[in-house]
Amino acid sequence: MLAIVGLGSSCGAEKPINTEEIRFVVEKGSSANSVAADLSSAGLIRNKGLFLAVIKLKGLEDEIKAGTYRISMGNSLSSLISILTEGRVSQRRVTIPEGSTSRIVAELLEEAMICDRQAFLDVVGSRDLAESLSLAASGLEGFLYPDTYIFPEDSEATRVAERMVARFFAKYDELNGQVRPEARVVMDQVILASIVEREYRLASEAGLIASVFKNRISIDMPLQSCATVVYVITEKLGKEHPSVLNYSDLEISDPYNSYIYKGLPPGPISNPGEQALKAVLNTPKSEYLYFRLINAEDGSHRFSKSFEEHTGDGIPVKGF
Repeated sequence: MLAIVGLGSSCGAEKPINTEEIRFVVEKGSSANSVAADLSSAGLIRNKGLFLAVIKLKGLEDEIKAGTYRISMGNSLSSLISILTEGRVSQRRVTIPEGSTSRIVAELLEEAMICDRQAFLDVVGSRDLAESLSLAASGLEGFLYPDTYIFPEDSEATRVAERMVARFFAKYDELNGQVRPEARVVMDQVILASIVEREYRLASEAGLIASVFKNRISIDMPLQSCATVVYVITEKLGKEHPSVLNYSDLEISDPYNSYIYKGLPPGPISNPGEQALKAVLNTPKSEYLYFRLINAEDGSHRFSKSFEEHTGDGIPVKGF
């Protein structure tokens, strides 16, 4: 019988694979040589010359894709080359809640490591970009469709915003079901939908809330939406979101304050989702001119045709 001597309990055990991931960035225009040097510095390859020899042998010197990668320390040389030449960049997921303002969208994108917060806000505020996307607006607020997205890590802010706007119009056309109206009409619909989005809590009431605002506009009555005042406080004055509005808040002099300025505000106050858009595009007929929150737990409202029916103390606020 053959005796095996000197082997302990680790007999046959494989060396554990290092699964630690390294964030590795390939800048646009980087040469294979500079990428090899960076890989070596990061500890992702041991032999720079071998990397260059293999990639040259495969004819892939010019095929390395720019982007941000998450690469395991345990990757083989062949696997590493495949990742870089196929452009398998790091992908990040983000969910944009309905009714988010552009500021909130920007914060979520930065938190998800998709793009820089300020860079995104600069893009959203670009009149030139809005015009190039055929928007009758000075920016993209209202057209950043709330959804779950997957973007490459460290994406260009412009590409991220353009994709959200494209998603908006895909959903708008689906809900509208007819030829898209002119840009100014779409803009007014989005402004109203952005207000409805921040006012309703029950999906079944979104249409009725839209009808209240449309009825007010038809008789030249101010919209008197608390959500517009909250927008002024949080997005224009940069203050914390109030839990309750005071009557003094309703007197803030700002074009977005729909208590003192009639008609629609100059632009959207949020990025509306499907339910709010549906409510504005397919608004039910009603004679209601008022609504009031009656149940803070389930978010239900009471709708009234006259001010006499519309009574109560305090001004409840909905929102983030």
